[in-house]
Amino acid sequence: MADTGKQISWGMRLAKAWAVYTERRLVIILLLGFSSGLPLALTGSTLALWMRDEGVDLKTIGLFALVGLPYSIKFLWAPFVDHLRIPYLTRLLGRRRSWLVLTQLALAMAVFSMGLVDPKLTPYLMALAAVVVAFISATQDIVIDAFRIESLPEEEQAAAMANFVAAYRVAMLVATGGAVGLVSWVQASGANAEAAWSYGYAGMAALVGIGLIASFLAKEPDVQPSETAESESFIIRFRHAVIDPFLEFARRRQWFVILVFIIFFKLGDAYAGHLLGPFAIDLGFEKSVYAGISSSVGLIAALCGGYLGGWLVNAVGQTRGLWIGGIMQMLSNLVFCWLAFVGPVPSALAVAVGIESFTGGIGTVVFVGWISSLCRIRSFTATQFALLSALSSFGRTFLSASGGQVAEVVGWVFFFGVSTLVALPGLALLWWLSRSNAIEVDSGQSAAVKSAS
Repeated sequence: MADTGKQISWGMRLAKAWAVYTERRLVIILLLGFSSGLPLALTGSTLALWMRDEGVDLKTIGLFALVGLPYSIKFLWAPFVDHLRIPYLTRLLGRRRSWLVLTQLALAMAVFSMGLVDPKLTPYLMALAAVVVAFISATQDIVIDAFRIESLPEEEQAAAMANFVAAYRVAMLVATGGAVGLVSWVQASGANAEAAWSYGYAGMAALVGIGLIASFLAKEPDVQPSETAESESFIIRFRHAVIDPFLEFARRRQWFVILVFIIFFKLGDAYAGHLLGPFAIDLGFEKSVYAGISSSVGLIAALCGGYLGGWLVNAVGQTRGLWIGGIMQMLSNLVFCWLAFVGPVPSALAVAVGIESFTGGIGTVVFVGWISSLCRIRSFTATQFALLSALSSFGRTFLSASGGQVAEVVGWVFFFGVSTLVALPGLALLWWLSRSNAIEVDSGQSAAVKSAS
């Protein structure tokens, strides 16, 4: 009877733990996480594969990493999003939901329009279209972060982040493997490459509707700006929204080293990830094969890695979790050196994609959970998270822009070797912060680090 009681107890605990993730409010966050993750690949790795498929040189493709600039500076227009009312929509839907609906409608149109541009004939127009998509996507991220923080009590923020990160990773895989698979299917039906890519991006634009449905089903947060806040000048609002949160962060021990670490931790992963599509095309894989493996093996591996990353932090702590995630995502780049020697063998691609997605899932969840734990003061949480997440995209946007040129000069094997070495500064900074005990957050302030459990 005692064993039965224990089994019932464990069963009830598991059911209760799972029920948290399926509550209506957290399902809304799950759907918004999908909407947030979808555009990133469409202006990044999927666009890079499209351009390589059309014969664009690697140097140009590498420079297209710079279209992600809006993600790195999104905090600059966050005060506008926070305080500007949208005529009619704000009265109808509320402050946050009106911005969600507006950005998602604009995002769907921008992604659809991007699919109508020829990246080979008009690369500058494609760059402009991609920047517009990135700007709208970054604005949507500002709203989603604010909506998430204002909609949920502190004890549900961790579970919400777990749902958000999982859906974000799924969306990125749908926007890579799913989009390329759709393009391959359209081409197999008789369409030319240009039309097929237009259909592919049109399909992704339609999937933005998932976030739009969530926005209509969501409940507007109870938090509303005070009359004093409404009457403040923009300069004062900007100070409260951007300057004060940064000054609060700057009072912490080793704060500058922490900011540099945030830039470098995922750099090796981003440096290689931006060019995986072009690498597969150059190696001789068909788009349909790459898409099928990315959207199946990659999806399963990313989800397993993500939830393992959440368990890892709870089991061994933040510092060890970052060490394990950082080393694993660094070493995973070497598997593509092996793939370059093996050649276009689907089973080898599945192994490589599986390892990269699994380790990337661990590294992402551990890292996002740690960044969340740095946002200690609730009144500054949204802005500090926006500032830190924007900083984390700096490496992906600027420092990885040279990747195409490096690959063109040294070849793919040496490129992935270089991408492994690029991860070393992040680990060196992690060693420095671990040595000075600047990684761990006080137990009373670290609830957000359990975001992937």
